[in-house]
Amino acid sequence: MNTLKTFFLLTVLTLLLLGAGGAIGGKSGLTIALVLAISMNFFAYWFSDKVILKMYRAQPVTEAEAPELYSMVHNLAQKAGIPMPKLYMINEEQPNAFATGRNPSHAAVAVTTGIMRILSRDELSGVIAHELAHVKNRDILISTISATIAGAISYLAHFAQYALIFGGLGRDDDDMGGNPIVTIIMILLVPIAALIVQMAVSRSREYAADEGGARIAGTPYPLAGALRKLHVASSQIPMRANEATSHMFIVNPFSGRSLMKLFSTHPPIEKRVERLEGMRL
Repeated sequence: MNTLKTFFLLTVLTLLLLGAGGAIGGKSGLTIALVLAISMNFFAYWFSDKVILKMYRAQPVTEAEAPELYSMVHNLAQKAGIPMPKLYMINEEQPNAFATGRNPSHAAVAVTTGIMRILSRDELSGVIAHELAHVKNRDILISTISATIAGAISYLAHFAQYALIFGGLGRDDDDMGGNPIVTIIMILLVPIAALIVQMAVSRSREYAADEGGARIAGTPYPLAGALRKLHVASSQIPMRANEATSHMFIVNPFSGRSLMKLFSTHPPIEKRVERLEGMRL
């Protein structure tokens, strides 16, 4: 069901992108939207992992530097049936973690220094298993594509806004956007719709990773306990994070902000814990 839901939501995002392009410039706008989406996804597919790791100043971790953590990741990767991912550490007090990379053969798992201090070994194992489930399910690629398409829609909306202000848009004769009211509606509503769909994609994949991580670890309870601790800590300890990458973390790094609760890329912690504790492996 999660896979079907994700496919449906990505289809909706694509249609929103094409609709935005058509509203701006008819057939030419559709072409621009397609080229923009393909270009952005190409960049995201090949380079997003490097950009994200550099953004958070993640440092590679070797087996000699952190033998217990390295051994934990290696053993869980074997259970998941995927190659050992590269391991990184981020110097941040907020306990959190994320996975990145375009496929299981080019994946990386990053943890903060804060998560190493707050979680027990079993809880940390549950978190690592969750991230490896993301890798196994190729959720990183799916989330990156959804975020990229949503970003392209936002870009087109801004372009249309400036074009209306500074002299209008060049349009084909059959342009859907010939009516300025249609264009204004697109500028205001389509980016919001795209954001809502992107959040739905992210939430769906988080539920799937929770379930997959529990199966890799062999038990759902350590991950459930870890999520409780991480949720409390993320609301108390700020993190120097980019909101555009919040969907990547195991818990939303901005969960302490009341507005972010309304537009969160993650399901409510209570729901995630309830589902985990109700699992029967």
